[in-house]
Amino acid sequence: MSDIFDVPDDAIADGEDAVVKPVVAVVGRPNVGKSSLVNRIIGRREAVVEDVPGVTRDRVAYDATWQGREFTLVDTGGWETSVSGLAAMVARQAEYAAETADVILFVVDATVGVTDTDEAVTRVLRATKKPVVLAANKVDGPMGDSDALVLWNLGVGEPFAVSALHGRGTGDLLDAMMAAMPVPAPLEAEEVEDGPRRIALVGRPNVGKSSLLNRLAGEDRVVVDSVAGTTRDAVDELVELGGTTWKFIDTAGIRKRFRALQGADYYATMRTNVALERAEVAVVLLDVSEPLAEQDIRVVEQVVEAGRALVLAFNKWDLLDEDRRYYLEKEIDRQLGRVSWAPRVNIAAATGRHVEKLVPAIETGLAGWDTRISTGRLNGWVKELVAATPPPVRGGKQPKILFATQADSRPPHIVLFTTGFLEENYRRFIERRLREDFGFEGTPVKVSMRIREKKAGKGGQSRASKGSVRPDWNK
Repeated sequence: MSDIFDVPDDAIADGEDAVVKPVVAVVGRPNVGKSSLVNRIIGRREAVVEDVPGVTRDRVAYDATWQGREFTLVDTGGWETSVSGLAAMVARQAEYAAETADVILFVVDATVGVTDTDEAVTRVLRATKKPVVLAANKVDGPMGDSDALVLWNLGVGEPFAVSALHGRGTGDLLDAMMAAMPVPAPLEAEEVEDGPRRIALVGRPNVGKSSLLNRLAGEDRVVVDSVAGTTRDAVDELVELGGTTWKFIDTAGIRKRFRALQGADYYATMRTNVALERAEVAVVLLDVSEPLAEQDIRVVEQVVEAGRALVLAFNKWDLLDEDRRYYLEKEIDRQLGRVSWAPRVNIAAATGRHVEKLVPAIETGLAGWDTRISTGRLNGWVKELVAATPPPVRGGKQPKILFATQADSRPPHIVLFTTGFLEENYRRFIERRLREDFGFEGTPVKVSMRIREKKAGKGGQSRASKGSVRPDWNK
């Protein structure tokens, strides 16, 4: 049987948009107060500030919010245009940030005025074709407003007089940044259900889903019969387990050939899909008295593609003998190895054996599903990871990961801003290390790339790949 969890590179759709927070790159020559302004915007002292040029050397990303809108703020080292050695590396990092950003926040020291470096930086910024918001920093009072007016000469628009030290004028600056950001794509309205966490019981027909729900509910809530496909409706049941109330959704068995289904079975499968969409975590029941079938793997795949937390419940465990247990473990390793991150529970729905162990497994899956990593922490981790194991060379060039952000949770979605395509094996390596260091137990993790736009060649044709997102669910 082919590995249905693999997503070949040529099957990854170019241009698929990820829900990524807008990125604002803070650039400017050394010691103009970029890090102080970053601290003012994020509302806490995280960026290192010192009255010495060159304190900030790397790109450092922070989560920020203004007027209810979230964005990523990237602090950069001072930008010098005619430098070498370490200073040149710092300047290159700032240029990377500007090319990757949606908006560029250009910080200038209003008390010094326009310098040759400021003018050179302006020419580079114009070439990026990105919206630029000009911050005239160190205007601590009305007397300094005239200094800010001189910065109109840079030709990048209105200079906003601000004081990173005292907070003066930062509100108007942030409003201008919001106006320059791309309009967020309208998201499909999701049905939000309050109340207990929602669990879908799924699996191929006749693996014991209804028996398990009846056992959990303590009554014959749904019809149980040895004939496969008895359950055709998705049935909700509030069940109290472990001192917590849960909403269990029993579903009709998922059959192998969806398009070939007719009549009631077709609609039963449709209702199963709806149940998965409503659920937060799926408990996949597998009948261990029989060899794992392709249908079982398809069910697991469907849960992963739906982006739901996953628990594997091996039913009829009381019927196993030693020989069958030996072969079952080999089947699990071979056919379910790609979801080794999913909690496993061995139960017997008919007798109630170990069904109470479902609760901690479900809680584990939901905790991983809800997990969110701050942008700063994630980028520190990526920096160490890449330093120890750089991405493999592709087409004679080694792609770089400029920075990363977690675009979403439920399930976790990590977006890597890169200079080139990352091989599938390296993306899987990143995902595996994410799980080792941050947990994510019991949940799929989506890893996407947002590739920096390549500069136009001699023919003037830009090979634009920025904004293209290549998703890779760890299955």
